[in-house]
Amino acid sequence: MDDQTKLREFEARILNGELIEPKDWMPERYRKQLIRMISQHAHSEVIGMLPEGNWITRAPNLRRKISLLAKVQDEAGHGLYLYSAAETLGADRNSLINQLLDGLAKYSSIFNYPTLTWADIGIIGWFVDGAAIVNQTMLAKCSYGPYARANLRICKEENFHKKQGYEIIVTLAQGTEEQRKMAQDSVNRWWWPTLMMFGPPDGQSPNSEELMRWKIKLYSNDELRQRFIDLTIPQAKAVNLNIPDPDLRFNEKSGNWETGSIDWDEFFRVIKGYGPMNRQRIEARRNADKNGQWVRAAADAWAEKQRLKPNEMAGS
Repeated sequence: MDDQTKLREFEARILNGELIEPKDWMPERYRKQLIRMISQHAHSEVIGMLPEGNWITRAPNLRRKISLLAKVQDEAGHGLYLYSAAETLGADRNSLINQLLDGLAKYSSIFNYPTLTWADIGIIGWFVDGAAIVNQTMLAKCSYGPYARANLRICKEENFHKKQGYEIIVTLAQGTEEQRKMAQDSVNRWWWPTLMMFGPPDGQSPNSEELMRWKIKLYSNDELRQRFIDLTIPQAKAVNLNIPDPDLRFNEKSGNWETGSIDWDEFFRVIKGYGPMNRQRIEARRNADKNGQWVRAAADAWAEKQRLKPNEMAGS
């Protein structure tokens, strides 16, 4: 069959709800879009360890320390699932990681903001992981099998992360006046950057139409953002925390909460590398890569030794 016939059959399979697997025929554009999207997702999980890892030694008690350690470990695992999914498309993991270290790859804008207080750890769980769940629940139903299955597993763990974060915020909101102010300050600083996580508004995202046609994405950025808003506002009201938006209002007709304007100039500044922590995040990953070189060298040497063992035994 020629490529046009293959493309029609490929798109018919997607329309019928079939999953595309690694050995199936796919258009090169589909492959490239998936590698771009999955690698950005993987980079986000790895970079996302940094703002929380910064608080492991400063967690207020042993219980909090253990749960935060487990969460950061989960994020590392998510990165591994996703890099593995990208490899099924022919991507080279080392090349993807080097693109990140060289500053050539994008990751979620949200991780370029600092964690200034313990409340920020709670907000990352409640807001950031909550937003991730909204997005990844849809990705768990996407058309590419390995990516869908990776997100299915990731979502199960992210649900625990969100509950952990919200429980931290509830504890602070019901605590002393100082703790309550800390929680409110964190809400004020993270609300708008979290809304930006879903990406540019519909009509300004260059890839969305193609991604949705091939069911890599099932909903638009604005639709996902609206779902997060509608889920989160009642949770904030339940603990008497205020959303920092004077234009926030409930639309009785649509049943949705409507927000004020998002500062998209800020979003694009961060994406281009001019956020509060862009430079520090990449520098931290470069240092980790450099300091871990001996571990990789030792692992490679061990693997090479294991490979040679059968030949050594045959020679003896």
